[in-house]
Amino acid sequence: SSPFKLSLCFPLQFYDLVNIFQLNGLPSEDNPYLFNGDFVDRGSFSVEVILTLFAFKCMCPSAMYLARGNHESKSMNKIYGFEGEVRAKLNDKFVELFAEVFCCLPLAHVINGKVFVVHGGLFSVDGVKLSDIRAIDRFCEPPEEGLMCELLWSDPQPLPGRGPSKRGVGLSFGGDVTKRFLEENKLDLVLRSHEVKDEGYEVEHDGKLITVFSAPNYCDQMGNKGAFIRFTAPDMKPEIITFSAVPHPQVKPMAYANNFMGLFS
Repeated sequence: SSPFKLSLCFPLQFYDLVNIFQLNGLPSEDNPYLFNGDFVDRGSFSVEVILTLFAFKCMCPSAMYLARGNHESKSMNKIYGFEGEVRAKLNDKFVELFAEVFCCLPLAHVINGKVFVVHGGLFSVDGVKLSDIRAIDRFCEPPEEGLMCELLWSDPQPLPGRGPSKRGVGLSFGGDVTKRFLEENKLDLVLRSHEVKDEGYEVEHDGKLITVFSAPNYCDQMGNKGAFIRFTAPDMKPEIITFSAVPHPQVKPMAYANNFMGLFS
């Protein structure tokens, strides 16, 4: 609860990650980062991204916080390219090691008692408390339903209430769901990622929910900006910084993806 600053990012291609560190400074105790899931499958340099983040976490644990995303799973890594990239750049043993460590990642964070940070979104039922989230057994592959699944997969919708997910997993939830969750848990803001945004971010649900997406020109074809958010205690007002993509070597963004990837995009 003492004054501090923290920058929150949605992981991205390696050369854009380096660009963020150039724009915002390297991770340190005085300049900590929270990366909000999907460290991998975001282009063809995922091995470089995840090893860089893990290196900073090992070097200075309080400088780097990592949350699980829906792509930190065996099934997604097999389809979207991370498994193939690991086999090409490292070996089969590392495929299993990454899968094991992904199951150790937190599912959500609370910043300064005010901001709830999660990769996907909220829940199919009201009344979920932070204690319920802490009680989830996260040391497993994500299930296809339940609180863990919804944390990783859900998306906001403009209409109130709840609806089916466009992804076929998780759900869509309205501003009234966000408001009740925040009130019941004495929080101010939901901050999540999981969706590409043209400007790198979007503010929804009467300002109570922000999506941040730090992967500019997603998959080398979307033309979107990237963004990250700075929070400074004690007021915890979000400061949004946008940026554009930087060049990277001429490797296709899905060079290691399974041939069936197109069926799931």
